[in-house]
Amino acid sequence: MQPSVRISVFCLLAALFVVCLHRPAHGAQSPASAAPPEPLAERERTLNRIFSDMWEDRLRHDPEFASTIGDKRYDTELDDYSVQAYNDSLARGEGFLTRLGEVDDAGMTDQEKLSRQLAIRQLIEAQEEARFKPWQMPVNQFFGLHTSLPQLVSDLTFTSQQDYDNYIARLRKVPLAFAQVTDDMTLGMEDRREPPKYLLEKVLAQVNAIAAVQPEDSPFAAPLKSFPASIPALDRARIRTDILDAIRNQVDPAYLRFARFLQSQYIVNGRAEPGLWSLPDGDAYYAFRVKQSTTTNLTAAQIHQIGLDEVKKDEAELTGIAHKLGFADIPALNAAAKSNPKLFPASKEQLLDAYRGYIDGMRPRLPQIFGRLPRALLVVKPVPEYMEKEQAAAYYDPGAADGSRPGAVYVNTYEYGTRSLTGVEAVAYHEGLPGHHLQISIEQELTGLPQFRKYTYFTAYTEGWGLYAERLGKDIGFYQDPYSDYGRLQGDLWRAIRLVVDTGVHSQHWTRQQMVDYFHQHSAVADVEVQAEVDRYIAWPAQALGYKIGQLEFLKLRDEARKELGPKFDLRAFHDEVVDSGALPLDILEQRTEAWIAQQKTQK
Repeated sequence: MQPSVRISVFCLLAALFVVCLHRPAHGAQSPASAAPPEPLAERERTLNRIFSDMWEDRLRHDPEFASTIGDKRYDTELDDYSVQAYNDSLARGEGFLTRLGEVDDAGMTDQEKLSRQLAIRQLIEAQEEARFKPWQMPVNQFFGLHTSLPQLVSDLTFTSQQDYDNYIARLRKVPLAFAQVTDDMTLGMEDRREPPKYLLEKVLAQVNAIAAVQPEDSPFAAPLKSFPASIPALDRARIRTDILDAIRNQVDPAYLRFARFLQSQYIVNGRAEPGLWSLPDGDAYYAFRVKQSTTTNLTAAQIHQIGLDEVKKDEAELTGIAHKLGFADIPALNAAAKSNPKLFPASKEQLLDAYRGYIDGMRPRLPQIFGRLPRALLVVKPVPEYMEKEQAAAYYDPGAADGSRPGAVYVNTYEYGTRSLTGVEAVAYHEGLPGHHLQISIEQELTGLPQFRKYTYFTAYTEGWGLYAERLGKDIGFYQDPYSDYGRLQGDLWRAIRLVVDTGVHSQHWTRQQMVDYFHQHSAVADVEVQAEVDRYIAWPAQALGYKIGQLEFLKLRDEARKELGPKFDLRAFHDEVVDSGALPLDILEQRTEAWIAQQKTQK
């Protein structure tokens, strides 16, 4: 009998009722008014206990995440990917909702109220998402156990013999994790919930590539490349033997079994249509994903139109650049840029150095536009070979909050000769400084907030900030090379196109080829990137909508602040205001920023 996802609508509604219960209408008598209110200090302690319990619950049940932030208590464990674990998580979430609803936040600080509001919001969203059974489609070419496990290795630190022994114990649990994921996917087949068939073929290629590597060269053997000096040679030999045995006898067989499952059972049942609409409840699921990604009430149709409008705006600016460079129109500029060998790297290292150069150039300007700066270091690395073929041009991996691991901008050097250098400056600012590294590092370094606030992610905020950071570079005088400004605009156009093609495929029944054609008709993005990008939107519905929607919100709020404050407007103060509370839903960001503007207007 198929396990079912536990969704207690009654409990959820009861929790929501309790959340609102302690706020009677103005002037109304609350039934509990006769009882003396609980002292503020006690209510604050209760709220902090809940936050602490929620954080510990996450670490205990998400040991892989715990390891990435430097908490080694669960380093022998992998996440539980079973349906039962998912159900248990929902049940614990209901319990936390009820507890949070029983806390009256009257008189608490602004940040305490905000923390409670965000915690409730995230818990409710998890309950809402459960109806769409996301656990039944846990794998695609962009994410899944097959790639997250080797990626996890690069986030671990090995400073003692115990770290290695914990890692060996973890490797031996890889077969169980794959068995759980396989069970989830089997249930998904029964419910007709599968990714598109052609994406699953890419997953199979990734799995086979990892399984085909000799144990000594496996990404799982990376910790053997260097040992702490404190570990004696005899122990190093034992550790090496145990890790290679675990790879050979547990990890590799698990990958091979998973490959056989994909090839013999799963891929053949993959869905034919790329759009989410083709799933049971697909339209409702996409509407949920749109709201989740953008943290707005915009519909797919509205976002599609915003995308069309933004494409026109960017094309108008690009026409101006084309004329400035002596070309008749955008197609002529695009053609010239594609055939100019100076605009393409001659080596992988040249591509990596280009990113490093722009990030290094931005660093000394940051104090002029930010009051708070991150302490965390930032490095640039190539995307690992086992995943580079299907990955984006670049991405950011946060560092450890304790400083033991720096933040990293990973650059895709696959077919480097086809990757234009014109967009590197913009992407360096987006992924590095003043984009993701600055915002996420500051979030992790905040003090006086519950731990969960330091690891909160809202796509529209976080990715919107990254895209805003690209534009910010222009606003403060960078992009001196017209071709880099051309690349910036191509990147902005790229994000506008995302609004069109993502909503097109998932809500308007576009084909994959329509997505590709629209990209080529309106941008100069290299075909290798177009192919990977459209597959990303198909695999990760609505995620890409957050970039442009978020950027537009940051720009709108900045323009509003500048208009309302006039000579009082301070760009450093504005940036500190929108960054210093960590990632926020856009509706909450708007409320808080407008309250800040009103406060600034009253100050002398």
